[in-house]
Amino acid sequence: MTDFKAETIHMEEENDVGSFKNQTESEIIPDSLKHMSSEEIDALMKKTTRRMDLRILPMLVLIYILNYLDRNNIASARLNTLEEDLGLVGTQYQTCVSILFVTYITFQIPANMIFNKVARPSIFMSILMTVWGAISACTGAIRKEHGFVGLLVIRLIIGAVESAFFPCALFFLSKWYDKKELALRTTILYSGSLLSGAFSGLIAAGILNNMDGKGGLSGWRYLFIIEGAITVAVVPMAYFILPDMPHNTKWLTQEERDVIMLKMKRGVGQDDLDQATTELNYRQILWSTCKDPKMWSITGTLSFLVAACGVTNFFPSVVKTLGFSSVITLVLTAPPYLLAVVSTFLWARHADKTGERFYHTTLPLVISLISFIISAATLNTGARYFAMCIMIPSLYCSFTIILTHMSNSIPRPPLRRACAIAIMNCLSNSTSIWNSYLYPETNAPRYLTAFVCNCVFIGLAVCAAVFTRFRLMQLNKRIASGTMNWEKEFGKGFDSSKISEDFRFLY
Repeated sequence: MTDFKAETIHMEEENDVGSFKNQTESEIIPDSLKHMSSEEIDALMKKTTRRMDLRILPMLVLIYILNYLDRNNIASARLNTLEEDLGLVGTQYQTCVSILFVTYITFQIPANMIFNKVARPSIFMSILMTVWGAISACTGAIRKEHGFVGLLVIRLIIGAVESAFFPCALFFLSKWYDKKELALRTTILYSGSLLSGAFSGLIAAGILNNMDGKGGLSGWRYLFIIEGAITVAVVPMAYFILPDMPHNTKWLTQEERDVIMLKMKRGVGQDDLDQATTELNYRQILWSTCKDPKMWSITGTLSFLVAACGVTNFFPSVVKTLGFSSVITLVLTAPPYLLAVVSTFLWARHADKTGERFYHTTLPLVISLISFIISAATLNTGARYFAMCIMIPSLYCSFTIILTHMSNSIPRPPLRRACAIAIMNCLSNSTSIWNSYLYPETNAPRYLTAFVCNCVFIGLAVCAAVFTRFRLMQLNKRIASGTMNWEKEFGKGFDSSKISEDFRFLY
């Protein structure tokens, strides 16, 4: 890296920075950092990033583990006496599973827009997540006379409250990490879901096996009460641990705040606080986001993948078709998720190092396609469990890369990025509203309809990923030729003088 004292600052591509045209040193380097050499700035940047890793990632992962436990313990409760105790018949159970996603998707876009405005994750997340834990615990108090309607209502409320967490967490990470750091951090965040999937079965087995009948209550009631109470006890710690945004985190020094904002500015040419990126109102930002083809193709890829991932909502039921007892079935759900934790971490790390996105998205999809074909084609116990063990890791290796791809492809302005993430998460989760009806118990053990549909979904996801690749290649050619319309892509106030010369979309 050349000296920062040069009139024009040149930065190495390996650090994802490039050179900023028509900008002098005083415009690039904050005043608090001008006394430091380039090596000292890099060292401070790495040190501050590691400090943020320790603050942000463990807390978000812990919250996500609790989130996933509270949302999906209904799948384990089904193996107990949930349906019998509440008098659920026909497709009422499937309706209660899917109805959560109606409110979950409805409130995501407004939640992310409010989150961008509030800029206080430590308060926003800790309050909302504590409320959702309390509501989840209340599920264990539903009486038989409330039955289907009672469970339906409480699932709607849970969906509304927890809708804010995941899209806000993705947007939050994009505020602290640049595009070559983001895939790994997103995967670490999502490991909370995978760890929850791994241990939820074991936890449920322990609670259902040891608490069933205690005090005259069924085991599934204790499952909801205990896991909800843990969330209420743990999540308030987020207020003391999580930072807010890079510009307003009080326990960072001015140098640390500025070096993070410099890191984020290097990749594009403006930071999230640049006035030019905040002049459009919410309606204009939302409209410009909806006109972006790559937003829709990435959303399509994730939506079709999530449709195939519907199998995870019924994974205990699918594993039960192997013919083991309920306790052994819950134990057998753990290994596929533990494999997913390791494989997604390694896969995301490789994706960040290479800066490649397309093959890191599509190759796992091919493996998941094979797993669905095996599951539909044979009843052999060994072959089916092998398929289940590669099914979960392959689905989520692709999933975490797609989540990162949206922030990489729509980095500015920040409100547009927030809208794009929320739309993606909103529409992709809408598939869960109807997906649950593909898994009626009458279709066991093959679940042929579901697995054939999953194969089609995977094929469509690959097609959408191909479109995204060609669109981003087209944009990169325009950047190289100098014909890129930066205002159309990044919003009012952007032109080539404010963009890193080495900036390219990752594909």
